[in-house]
Formats: sequence, C-alpha cells, structure tokens
Amino acid sequence: MEFRIDRRSAIPAYQQVVEQTKQALRLGALMPGDRLPTAKEVAEASALNPNTTLKAYRELEREGLAELMPGLGTFIRRSLARPQTGSDSLLREELEAWVGRARDAGLEREDVSALIASLLDAKYAEVAAPGSRSTSLNRKEQQ
Repeated sequence: MEFRIDRRSAIPAYQQVVEQTKQALRLGALMPGDRLPTAKEVAEASALNPNTTLKAYRELEREGLAELMPGLGTFIRRSLARPQTGSDSLLREELEAWVGRARDAGLEREDVSALIASLLDAKYAEVAAPGSRSTSLNRKEQQ
C-alpha cells in the first residue's frame, strides 16, 4: 500500500494515512492478516515522518482495525469490505458509468466530488436522524 499525502490539505497527515487505510479496507484492497508498510518504508516512499505513520497506526489499533506486533510490523485485524463495494459489484459499475458521464459532460473532479459529498450529506443525514424529515420537506412547510 502506498499513501498519498496532500501537504496542502487541512487534514493532518496522520489522519490521511488513517482514512486511506480505511478506504483500502472498505474496498477489499487490504484484508485481515495483511501487513502495512513499516514507518521507514512510508517515510522513504512519501517523505512522511516515521512518527506520523506510527501515530496513524496507533489510531488504527485503537479502532480495532490493526495490531502492532513489535519486531514484526503492523497487521490488519479486520476488514471493512462489503460485497456491494467489490470491483465486480453492480453498484460500482453503475457509479463508474455515472462518473464517466459526468466527466464527459465537462465536470471536473472537484465538481463530481462536491456533488457526491452534498448527496451523501443529504441522504445519510436522513438515516442519522430517524423520525426527522429531510431539510427540503421542512423548507416546504415553512413557505
């Protein structure tokens, strides 16, 4: 696994490592028993301070996703993958086609990301607040 650190991001580097690891776990790119790169390997590949990598790995361990084994390395303990996120899933194929249409329509990566983020916020806010109605319904009632 190779980490891509955006030094211009407001997200701390260690948190980027945590999030990228979780993404790999969700997509099935990392599975239980897999060894994460050593802090030294990450430092050589991405010029990231080894202590930053170790901080990220401690966070993953705290969340029960990884296990630090002194002298052996850091290993994945559990997966976050679901069958619906696999590379051969219908949902992924549909999303891939939609992203292709968005790109063909002239949307930039940031446009697509913003659109998806706004939809995720709206749809998952409905799930997070059972019994509450969506913002659009509340606006209609106020008119």
